Amino acid sequence: MTVLAANIQAPAFLKLLADELRWKLLAALARSDFNVQELIEQVGARQNLVSYHLQKLKHHDLVRESRSIADGREIYYSLNLDVIQTLLFSVGEQLHPALSPKEPEMTDQNGALKKVLFLCTHNSARSQMAEGLLRAKAGDKVEVFSAGTEPSKVNPFAIQAMDQMNIDIRAHTSKDVSDFLNEDIDYVITVCDRAKESCPIFPGTPEQIHWSFPDPAEVEGGDEEKARAFYDTALQLSQRINHFMMVLGR
Repeated sequence: MTVLAANIQAPAFLKLLADELRWKLLAALARSDFNVQELIEQVGARQNLVSYHLQKLKHHDLVRESRSIADGREIYYSLNLDVIQTLLFSVGEQLHPALSPKEPEMTDQNGALKKVLFLCTHNSARSQMAEGLLRAKAGDKVEVFSAGTEPSKVNPFAIQAMDQMNIDIRAHTSKDVSDFLNEDIDYVITVCDRAKESCPIFPGTPEQIHWSFPDPAEVEGGDEEKARAFYDTALQLSQRINHFMMVLGR
């Protein structure tokens, strides 16, 4: 039976995004986590409007919030990319089966590999796991590094979490961010609020991205609780990296 287009209702998801300010907020959060003041500067709207529409997006699980571990008063907002991806793909499939994601090609126009640097404070856990995950997923299609603003050593629980994903980072070492200031980096991704708030200025024009992840090393409890925190962080990093690879492939 033929279904008349006139009888098809627009998905509620698209109606929610039809508001221009909500779309601007999502577009800003598509590449980096921001606090309210930063979002006000990004979209050029009053605080009460930004806060109102953030709550609308949060209510529909399109946006999440997390409290900064550097400043307990600061709230960072991020996209719930898994939910948005599911809804967008669902809408696309309803419209036409050809609307599906393409296989990424992670090189620039000259064929050079993209260079990605993950940063956290000690380069001991989050950035190390992110480095291992992206290298494992992208193989030799991207150059990936990690460093810290106050480097220490790789956390054994990070190694254990990666082992559970069949990724070996035992050979990784903690490196200082200053070692990469002369590298031609394409993307600098901070995975720690403290690193984001003290990130040095990189030469050239790398895209600087922030992912607000709590430090699993600060979780209290026994080894079982700590190991679970590191593994949960690794799973969340894996999801972020899956979506980031689509950005790399544009």
